[in-house]
Amino acid sequence: MPGKNIRTFIIQVKGTVNGTWQGTVDWVEENERVAFRSALELIRLMDSSISIQEEKNRDEKNKFFEREEQV
Repeated sequence: MPGKNIRTFIIQVKGTVNGTWQGTVDWVEENERVAFRSALELIRLMDSSISIQEEKNRDEKNKFFEREEQV
């Protein structure tokens, strides 16, 4: 996908309690591991990590354009 930022997650389900998953999710690009207690929490963790990465990309792009204007 040209122009798209790719996020890589490794999900390890360690068990189920009350009909939902528990385990860990690794965000490969940031070398970060977080435990989750439900499938909903897993989705929220992944969604927030994507938002964080998009914000970092926006900040980097803005800094680039600010430097271009100063030159």
